Amino acid sequence: MPTDQEIAKEFKLRRIEDVAAELAIPSELLENYGRYKAKVDFTQLESRRKNGNLVLVTAINPTPAGEGKTTVSIGLADALRMRGKNVSLALREPSLGPVFGIKGGATGGGYSQVAPMEEINLHFTGDFHAITAANNLIAAILDNSIEQNNELNIDPRSITFRRCMDMNDRQLRYIVSGLGGKVNGNPREEGFDITSASEIMATLCLSLNISDLKRRISSIVVARTYDGKPVRVEDLKATGAVAALLRDAIKPNLVQTLYGTPAFIHGGPFANIAHGCNSVIATRTALKLSEIVVTEAGFGADLGAEKFIDIKCRLASMMPSIVVLVASIRALKSHGGVKKQDLSIENLDALKNGLGNLEHHVNNIRGVWHLNVVVAINRFESDTESEIALLKDFCTFIGVEVILVDVWAKGGKGALALADSVIKGISSSDMTLASYTYPDNISIKDKIISVATKIYGADGVNFSPSALKSIGLAEREGFADYPVCIAKTQYSFSDDPKKIGSPKNFKITIREIKVSAGAGFIVAYAGDIMTMPGLPKVPQAVNIDISDSGEITGII
Repeated sequence: MPTDQEIAKEFKLRRIEDVAAELAIPSELLENYGRYKAKVDFTQLESRRKNGNLVLVTAINPTPAGEGKTTVSIGLADALRMRGKNVSLALREPSLGPVFGIKGGATGGGYSQVAPMEEINLHFTGDFHAITAANNLIAAILDNSIEQNNELNIDPRSITFRRCMDMNDRQLRYIVSGLGGKVNGNPREEGFDITSASEIMATLCLSLNISDLKRRISSIVVARTYDGKPVRVEDLKATGAVAALLRDAIKPNLVQTLYGTPAFIHGGPFANIAHGCNSVIATRTALKLSEIVVTEAGFGADLGAEKFIDIKCRLASMMPSIVVLVASIRALKSHGGVKKQDLSIENLDALKNGLGNLEHHVNNIRGVWHLNVVVAINRFESDTESEIALLKDFCTFIGVEVILVDVWAKGGKGALALADSVIKGISSSDMTLASYTYPDNISIKDKIISVATKIYGADGVNFSPSALKSIGLAEREGFADYPVCIAKTQYSFSDDPKKIGSPKNFKITIREIKVSAGAGFIVAYAGDIMTMPGLPKVPQAVNIDISDSGEITGII
């Protein structure tokens, strides 16, 4: 079986100017990064009148078996283009942490890829590096302000703004900095987040333009004074310099699929920590240029889709016309308790047990958000006819359409039936019925309870004393109308990754609250979620190499 890289080499990519021309983007609005990728001057496209239909691709809770959400998103876009639709993709950029860690690349797979895959998975156009530098500039100016007579009266023990880097490095989660004597700073405990979990990443991805970006950066709370008043980036007089570092990073990146479908790949917040969606700018730009835009939200629908709707759609005044819920029979058997090494063996009982996870997500999409949904089953060779029949019968029973897709092996041709279903679903969509999980005008605590009970199926929420105190402070300081971003495990509806399937009779625990004033939401930390991942025992990095001629291999 050929690797993704070997398959990608079979295709001759179009020059990026030709891809842009398909969307009526003039070449003078492109800033080329070689032949096959470019930044787009989105400010010159804001007057475009087209307002396309948004298709959200989400999934069941992820498992070791793999669901293939990005692969299906790419294959669906290619299939829609094959059906004669003016279509584009809007996806997130890969983080180097997962690329070198356990997950590998994030550009799809098989004949359903975006390209050039090596460049997208590694440095791409430098967005992550710019975000990392902008984040760490704030941290450096903050510490320098304390060192230089501390005119802002900052309490070093109150600093909440962490440094970041785009790499999995558990050694940096908790550190002591400023050692080595007075000339080297003030010793204090701190730590690093991965860049995808940084507030600057979330802030950039939810900004509308440079002016809005600067406004958001200014409002970021980094610490408190000794008398408890918030210290913001604007107090450090760092807004202009930080925004200057992000001048190019804020512009969306245009690339293509192997079959030449335009793809905007921009921003990369994690969905178990941040809001898990590509940038508002990229999505809005795509909607102005395309009849249909296919986008995805990270991890399962309980995290990615919920945050897409309750945070991104709320802040950007958009809503998907239809939702595609991706699953695989292997993944459903995993939710039914089958170990990874046994997933290729037919097991109807395990499949039945795992179907509850699928049903739970379908019920949320239809019952809470009132959106059209179609189930896409990413097919594997090990799927048996009996398992397929059981799955189809179940979907018929709960009244949801199910389509088998085979995009890894067939590309867009393997998703033509799904494309037809999506086109039909868009035409019958009634957007007046769409709704959020909760309204703006309830308390932060009630918003968290709404997500936990309506989306996760929890019986309630346990708040730590620290979390309750932080909620009270946030509301007193004017953040009560912010949406909430719950950071929890992606593997379960609960905050316990071992509770797979559709767990019942549980509560989630909120241990900490953080105001992300730049992004414009409240982060609620559930369980033991971490903002800096670690590398696995055998990281993907050991398989990556470069030849003497400069050819990179080993990215999966």
